Amino acid sequence: MFRFKPREDKFFTLFSESTRLLRKGADVLQDSMENQQDLETKMKIISDIEHQADETNDEIIDLLNQTFITPLDREDIHLMATMLDDVVDFLQGTIERIVLYRAGKPSAGAAELARLLADCTEEMVKAFDMLKNIRGNRDKILDHTRKIAVLESEGDRIYRQEIAYLFNTCPDPVQIIKWKEILEHLEDALDHCEKLADVLRGVVLKYA
Repeated sequence: MFRFKPREDKFFTLFSESTRLLRKGADVLQDSMENQQDLETKMKIISDIEHQADETNDEIIDLLNQTFITPLDREDIHLMATMLDDVVDFLQGTIERIVLYRAGKPSAGAAELARLLADCTEEMVKAFDMLKNIRGNRDKILDHTRKIAVLESEGDRIYRQEIAYLFNTCPDPVQIIKWKEILEHLEDALDHCEKLADVLRGVVLKYA
C-alpha cells in the first residue's frame, strides 16, 4: 500500500546515511594511497561499506515505492540514490585493483586524486545534510555543488598529467596497464561526484 503522508524525514535521513558511507569509503581509500600497510584489511573495510551502501540504496528505493507523496520528484530521488551508490562502487573497484593487481606504491598524483575525491565527498555530506530545508539552504547547497565542480576540474587536470607521466616514464607495459585502469577508476569516481552535484543543483533550482 502507498503511504499518502510524505515521509520527508526518512528520505533525508537515508540520504545523509548514504553520503556518510561514501565519505567513509573515500577516507579509507585516501589512507590506502598514503599508507600501503594492511591494504587487504582496508579493501575488506571498503567492501563492507559498499554492502552497507547497497542496503541503504535499497531502503531508499523501497521507501520510494511505498510512498505516494514524496518530498522531491521520484525520478530525482531515484537518480541521486543510484549515483551515490555508483560512486561507492568505484571506490571499491579502485582498491580492489590496487590489491589484486599488486600495483605497488601509488604516485603522488594518484594519491592527490584520492584526496580530491575525499574532499568531494565531504562537500556532498554537507550539501545533502541541508537538503531537508532546501529553500532556506539554497545558496549554501549551491556553494557546495560549485566546490565539487572545482575539485573535479582539478582532478581532470591531474588525471591527464598522470596518464601522460605514466606513458612517458614507466618502462613496464604491465604496470602501465594496471595504473591506467586504477587512475581511470579514480577519475570516474570524481566525474560521478560532479554529475551528482549537477543533479543536486537542478533539484535545488527546481524547488527553491
